[in-house]
Amino acid sequence: MIGGFLAMALNKVEICGVNTSRLPILTNEEKDALFVRIKEGDPEAREQYIKGNLRLVLSVIKRFSSSNENADDLFQIGCVGLIKAIDNFDTTLNVKFSTYAVPMIIGEIRRYLRDNNAIRVSRSLRDVAYKAIYAKENYVKQNLKEPTINEIAEEIGIDKEEIVYALDAIQSPVSLYEPVYTEGGDTLYVMDQISDKKNKEDNWIENIALKEALKKLDDREQHIVTMRFYEGKTQMEVAEEIGISQAQVSRLEKHALKTMRNYLRP
Repeated sequence: MIGGFLAMALNKVEICGVNTSRLPILTNEEKDALFVRIKEGDPEAREQYIKGNLRLVLSVIKRFSSSNENADDLFQIGCVGLIKAIDNFDTTLNVKFSTYAVPMIIGEIRRYLRDNNAIRVSRSLRDVAYKAIYAKENYVKQNLKEPTINEIAEEIGIDKEEIVYALDAIQSPVSLYEPVYTEGGDTLYVMDQISDKKNKEDNWIENIALKEALKKLDDREQHIVTMRFYEGKTQMEVAEEIGISQAQVSRLEKHALKTMRNYLRP
């Protein structure tokens, strides 16, 4: 049923109010120019970039045509993944945006399907959550800052308690080992993009044996390991500080840890 509806939707019909036959197609030059403006905080460029990549969402949700979910719902969830990809994409990674975005979109849909099958959230509750999300997105575009829950409640005319409950109901737990993207056999995971602010001075780094293991690394590897596990920085932060890509940081980090493990083995 959904397969036929989706095929029909891709040819002509509207999904979530979007006429799929009129979706824009951006050239690589247009994408690069828009991303420069996005990084400068241009909300209009961000909107254009989202619209210009909606076909990417449509191509992804075709993979889930065998599910029993409504195409509109899958499209909405896919758009959430697309927006997350746009907001987190780093042009210094030297990968195509689609290479980065597709796993994000797929992951968002898979989490939705997994959690929606485990705990069925009522349609009305999901509608409240989606209204709140869209209201938040529009507020950010217009004001360039995050709205308070009270401002969202005032905008959509729903009690803030109900909004909080609805947003909490659709939240999905994310594994730290959820892949973000893969490049050249090196996979970057969610845990690679999370900083640790609580354990900046873990006792293990002060251990003499580990200090000796650190000495087996070259200067750059020592610097990376120190920033990652002593200062609690993300791979992205390390990459920006030393002027290389996050993928390179990931490779150097893995090699450094392997060297240290080999040294510490009895």
